[in-house]
Amino acid sequence: MTVSVLIVDDSGFFRRRLAEIIDGAAGLTVIGTAANGREAVEQVLKLKPDVVTMDYEMPVMDGITAVKQIMLKCPTPILMFSSLTHEGARVTLDSLSAGAVDFLPKSFDEISKNSSGLKERLVERILTVAGSGKGAQRRSSFVSSARDTAAPVARPASTLGSAVSQPAVSRPRNPNSSKPAMVAIATSTGGPVALQAVLTKLPASFPLPLVLVQHMPATFTPAFAERLNALCKIEVREAKDGDRLKPGLALLAPGGKQLMVSKNGIVKILPGDERVNYKPCADITFGSAANVYGDKVLAIVLTGMGSDGCEGAKILKQKGAVIWAQDENTSVIYGMPMAIAKAQLADEIMPLDRIGQRLSELR
Repeated sequence: MTVSVLIVDDSGFFRRRLAEIIDGAAGLTVIGTAANGREAVEQVLKLKPDVVTMDYEMPVMDGITAVKQIMLKCPTPILMFSSLTHEGARVTLDSLSAGAVDFLPKSFDEISKNSSGLKERLVERILTVAGSGKGAQRRSSFVSSARDTAAPVARPASTLGSAVSQPAVSRPRNPNSSKPAMVAIATSTGGPVALQAVLTKLPASFPLPLVLVQHMPATFTPAFAERLNALCKIEVREAKDGDRLKPGLALLAPGGKQLMVSKNGIVKILPGDERVNYKPCADITFGSAANVYGDKVLAIVLTGMGSDGCEGAKILKQKGAVIWAQDENTSVIYGMPMAIAKAQLADEIMPLDRIGQRLSELR
């Protein structure tokens, strides 16, 4: 099956180069282009593409407005292009909140040099974003509610398929486990909106510390932490080396680095290792939390591509920790939580809105 793509950018050069890359990839085809957001909305309604690539700074109608219009009129998976700046991060986060699935850095230098790395990343992201298309209508409704009320609407749990024997919402396997001393949350694609939905449910008096691992560039995590802190009753900030875990504080792992939990709840921030695919990496954070807190960790794996967090969850499970996973129906990309479910590591599998509610009930 061929994935059809609509390219939206005010730069004719960028449109042409993207079209060359996409048309040159097996299984992808460009069915149209647009030079501004208004044209993008018109073309989506006319052509019904599988995926839209969207610039954010355009004349007539900007990318964020176009995303909102598309998600309202014809929900379609959207891949944003953004600059790796603080302002670019802010705009990209706004786009994700509006309904875009994922983003890629916009680099005229890379596209001019015909970078093979860019080709691989672009094709991979388009195919991944296309895979989220079956849930575009549901995601549009959820995002609209989350944006307007800072809390998602309830969604029914889905089954997990024949490869997974656990039900969508299972009973805890560790009913006698000790009360958690910390919460560790891991997520990737779809994570910014998912984390917002979960953390905005927590009261200012939330009794546990949290560490957050979101796959995101180094230039984005400060803006993301600021955004969450403005929306949440608890305190949220980007983690610094030497920070101490404390109740009601959520520390976001810095992009491009690794976050480890050490003795006495002290956070260690280490340089990113090129041998590790993800920077930050949930496996590393989960493993360190297991070594320090053992069965007193509550680990939560939300929407995301790949399986990061699964190996760390195995270590946590060996220590007797409790693990929750987001269900398929509310996941933008059912990769990371699916890995947890297939490995039979989840004590409970829940829709996104239920996760935030359950966390808020912890005492």
